[in-house]
Amino acid sequence: MIYAAWMSLYREESSGLGFGGTERAFAGFGNFTEALGSEAFLRSFGNIALYCALYIPAMVGGALVLALLVDSTMARARRFFQIAYFLPHAVPGLIASLIWLYLYTPGLSPITDALDALGAQWNFFGQDEAIFSVVNISAWQWTGYNMIIFYAGLQAVPREVLEAATVDGAGALRTALQVKIPMIRPTVVLTLLFTCVGAIQLFDAPKLVQLRANTMGEDWSPTMFIYTAAFKGHDYGLAAASSLLLALVAGLLSFVVTKLGNRWKAS
Repeated sequence: MIYAAWMSLYREESSGLGFGGTERAFAGFGNFTEALGSEAFLRSFGNIALYCALYIPAMVGGALVLALLVDSTMARARRFFQIAYFLPHAVPGLIASLIWLYLYTPGLSPITDALDALGAQWNFFGQDEAIFSVVNISAWQWTGYNMIIFYAGLQAVPREVLEAATVDGAGALRTALQVKIPMIRPTVVLTLLFTCVGAIQLFDAPKLVQLRANTMGEDWSPTMFIYTAAFKGHDYGLAAASSLLLALVAGLLSFVVTKLGNRWKAS
């Protein structure tokens, strides 16, 4: 971060109509103002905000439901389902994105063939549908991981508390909503914190989906904007400044999530 801060204060300038080479010139906060004035950079945060609005409820909610089902007294083969749900997370993110890119491609994917056979039309790379394709990749990879965390939290719930709820006449659903979930609030808050910080750094999935979904653009997410500025535009000062701004947003987001989570735990 210190090196990035130093880089953000300089920019490469050409002389002699581009034939005289480049030299490093002090830019002050010029790279920061350029990033904040960039419509593409600001739009990328809007894209991530929409992504989070779709992804976080689906992933966290799905992981919590799966954890409650596995923790249920009626559940069988717990170890098998824990491993089965966790396996997608064991696949590296880049490989997972490539697999789903294949599954989204018409003519190659059994999913699109099945949809066509049913008469349903869905373009996974469409302007409005592409974000759902990205959300699906992330949720597929992280739901099982967070399910394991929630399940570990549920195992720490005192059994006598659950037995008391049963004696008082609470059914399985009421016990889950009014006993189990409130008692693992710290675990849920920690998961939300890590999920928010991870979501704002999203790169692999949209980068690969963008290869087919041209409407997404190469600067769809903040990290994609930084990558494009650094390795395609060779503007390392702008990329460094944008990286620091992204780190600042992640820090502020962590603070907000922690504050709201502490209020929820205290309520």
